[in-house]
Amino acid sequence: MTGTHANENGRAALWMVFAMLGFAFEDLFLKNATVNLPPGEVLVINGVFGGAVFAVLAHRRGESVFSAAALRGAALVRNLGEAFAAFFYIIALAFASLALASALLQASPLFVTAGAALVLGETVGWRRWLSIATGFVGVLVILAPWNAGFDPAALGMLVCVVALAARDLATRRMPASLGTMSVSAWGYMATVPAGLLLMAVQGHAPVLPASGPALNLAGALVFGLVAYYAIVHAMRIGEVSAIAPFRYTRLVFAVVLAVAFLGERPAPHVILGSLIVVASGLYAFARERRRKAALSQKTGPG
Repeated sequence: MTGTHANENGRAALWMVFAMLGFAFEDLFLKNATVNLPPGEVLVINGVFGGAVFAVLAHRRGESVFSAAALRGAALVRNLGEAFAAFFYIIALAFASLALASALLQASPLFVTAGAALVLGETVGWRRWLSIATGFVGVLVILAPWNAGFDPAALGMLVCVVALAARDLATRRMPASLGTMSVSAWGYMATVPAGLLLMAVQGHAPVLPASGPALNLAGALVFGLVAYYAIVHAMRIGEVSAIAPFRYTRLVFAVVLAVAFLGERPAPHVILGSLIVVASGLYAFARERRRKAALSQKTGPG
């Protein structure tokens, strides 16, 4: 790797860490908002305002937001994945601890790797399959069904992780004509019907947000938008295999925020399971990077 690439990856890694810090704060604000507002309404408000911001940004960049291409094929699958993920994630944030929800979220890269092999036909060697299986063991340790059975909110979080994996896999198949900002706008807007459905299922009527919940919603929106910009910038200037492992810093930030602001004390099995999931994910990333390096040497000059 040249010095220029190393410097770019270093800057990209810092942007990725900054993005994970922003997402951790976004989750904290969203969780606080669900204390006084129906979780479905939190989704609707966040989706409407976030979608509007990205729609404006897309328009300024000359991207078409309301096009048929955004509602068919891989783009439609991505939007559905976003909606399902948001539906179950807001439930997990409302009824489970922030540390637990964030810990289970770290299994998403493992599901993406498994899905890429099973759905997209990508090559995954036995070592990465072993790391995926180990990561799933870590998920089981986090859930700890031997204590008091499965927590429904935690199981909902697993559905969220599967939906996020489907979203990421669909993103790989989306046409290049769909711009980043327009895709982001649809990602936010897809959570609006999910929020309305959740309100209907739970029998919640809309509530006019007081000043406190309104500030939490504003904080979630600001941190979410800033974090999204940071992660997009990181992915554009750095190599994916080099910066993807820094996604796991989100768990560290989430646990610190949960302890400092919510008074949570993560259970030992959550900490142990998280370490297993993160270790297996880092190993999978390392194997993928070595595989790509070996392929580049085979196809290189000479």
